[in-house]
Formats: sequence, C-alpha cells, structure tokens
Amino acid sequence: MVAKAAKIKIKNGEAFDVVFYANPRKESAYRFRATHIGEHRAPKVILCDDGRIQPGKLTKVRVVSVKKPASRDRGFIEVEYLSQVRFALDDGIYVDRMLALKLQALLESGLNILLDGPQGCGKTVLSRKIAKALGLEYVFFNCSAVYEPTDFLASLQVKANDAGQAETVWIPTDILRALEAAHAEPNRRFLIFLDEFNRCREMARNGIMPALDSTRKMFNPLTGSSMMIPDNVLWIAAINNGAQFTGTTSVDPAQLDRFAPLKIGYMPDQEETRLLVRRNPSVPRAQIVKVVQAANAVRSDDELGVDLSMRATEEVCTLLGHPNFMSKEGQDPVPELLKSSFCGRFQGTWDDPTSDAGLVWQTIVRALGL
Repeated sequence: MVAKAAKIKIKNGEAFDVVFYANPRKESAYRFRATHIGEHRAPKVILCDDGRIQPGKLTKVRVVSVKKPASRDRGFIEVEYLSQVRFALDDGIYVDRMLALKLQALLESGLNILLDGPQGCGKTVLSRKIAKALGLEYVFFNCSAVYEPTDFLASLQVKANDAGQAETVWIPTDILRALEAAHAEPNRRFLIFLDEFNRCREMARNGIMPALDSTRKMFNPLTGSSMMIPDNVLWIAAINNGAQFTGTTSVDPAQLDRFAPLKIGYMPDQEETRLLVRRNPSVPRAQIVKVVQAANAVRSDDELGVDLSMRATEEVCTLLGHPNFMSKEGQDPVPELLKSSFCGRFQGTWDDPTSDAGLVWQTIVRALGL
C-alpha cells in the first residue's frame, strides 16, 4: 500500500536514495527531478543539478533545503549529490533491510559471505540478484560433487582418445574457467556462488580455504602449481545447518572464519504473498493467501520442528494457475494440492496422523479451519 505524500517528513540534512530523471520543465535551473522516495511519493518534487547524476539509476542525496510553495507551484526539495548507489536489489525478492545493509557493506569491502538458512528460503536467488545488482558475472558451483580438494578447479575423467583407448584427463570446472577469465580480463568481475558448501567432504573443503583468506590462491591440478585469485572475484557460499539435513558435514571454525556469516530465514507472510501474487497473476489472491497461511503454520509449529521450502508454495500456486485446477463454484483445489505439495515433502502419508506427513496435514487443517 502506497503511503500518502503528506506522511513523509523531510528535514534539512536528511540523506536518502532516489531515482532521478530529466526534468521536463526546460526553464528550470535544475536538470534532474525525482518524485518518489522508495515506493512512496515525495511530499514535493526533488530537484538537483549535479552533472554526476545518472538518470534512471539509484542515487544517494542529502537535503539542502525545503522550499516553501510559491504562487505557481507546491515548492520543492533541493538536494545535493552524494554518490551513485552501486548495490540495490530489485523488488523481485524480499530482503530484510538490516540484512541488505550488511550485504552491501560486506560486498563493497570484498569479504566472503556465508548464507546460512533452511532449504528453499531463497539463498540461491539472492546470490543471483546480488550479482545482477553489482553487474557481476555469475558462476554457480554445486559443492555436493566435490570429493577431493582439487575438484573445485578440475576433476579427473576417463575418456577415449583418438585411437579409441581410454585415458584419464583433467576437466576444468566453471570456477577454473572464471578464474582464468578474471586473470586475462581484469575489467570483468565475477561472483562465484558455492552452493551446498557443507555437502562436500569435510577434508575436500581444505582445498579452497587458501582462496578465501589473505593468501588468495588455489592449487591448479592442470598446471601443478598455485594460481592467484584476482581481486575481481567475489565468493558467496550457502549451507543448510541442522540435524534434519543428511549428507552434510559441519563447517569447522577455521573454515567459518574465512566468511562473514549471515543468517537467512523465510520471508514474512505478506512478502511471500506479494511475490507469489506477482509471479502468478492468474491465481486469485485469496487462494495464495491461504497457501501462505498454511505454509507459515507448518514452519512456525514448534512441535513439528520442520522447514517448508518456498518452492513448495510456488509449486502449489503454479498448479492453481493451470486450467486443470481453476476453481469451480463450490470446489476449492487448495486442500488437495497441499496434501501432495506440502505433506508429500515429509515421510509418511497425509492421512496417517502418526507420520510426519500426517502431522503436517493436521497443522494445515487447524490453520485453515478445514
């Protein structure tokens, strides 16, 4: 809901971010004009004449003065240019404000980041949005396939040579290709995302540790020597912590110390609803609200003690948008879809109250009053 302009109070010396465009009033002494602060309409137009402003890009400014209305206009807010905002996530994802501020500070400082959160809370999507916001080339690497320290840069594969004989060769990974490109073209900048970082063998992670600290180098099995990690490469890793995640190993203190850890959780109900409504315009909002209500009842039930991926809510909404499940009068497909998309993610069946799936269903029944 957009707030009324009168509710926004602007004071001299206050700093905020705005997006400027060319001022349509050619006779004005100010070349650039903004009308909104974030999603809210400003109480007066915001004007600036600094040539460093890039129209259409987020700009940090500070209020110089608030001009009172004259006979022909409502007055205006004069601001001075501070800087272009280099980091701004689009509204296709929700990020807590404090988390966004931490991300910006860490990334601008060149520090490695560790995203720690339950499955399906948006860690991978967030990493992609970060790369886009910073104009970085994105490199996705799934660490669950790493068994040896060298697997981060290359893996041994058996292939047939031209004579039809089997031979063992090193196959470079996307990480190695990105590092080589970063060396060859310093103007290119990369973000390497290490997904499922705690699903590779614990000892194998030692192979990447020197790349993440001040040493900034890794052993390259193709050359038999170490290669330096250039400054135009940033690292983000993601882990799932908890006893419910099988196949994971704990990240020891020395490995954790190479990262700035950030906890990621599921987004608030209203934000998940907003995103799902935006992504599924053919689905009635009332149905989406019901899906999110059921999901958060499961996630917040302390006795259940389970996580429910946002991929599950997205799956239900995708099904609701299909002609097979368009609501007919007197029929609501949501409960049946929740039985498969929600309960089906847990052991047992929805109609067995002694199983995990059955307990999840009972929680949904209570939450929706079924």
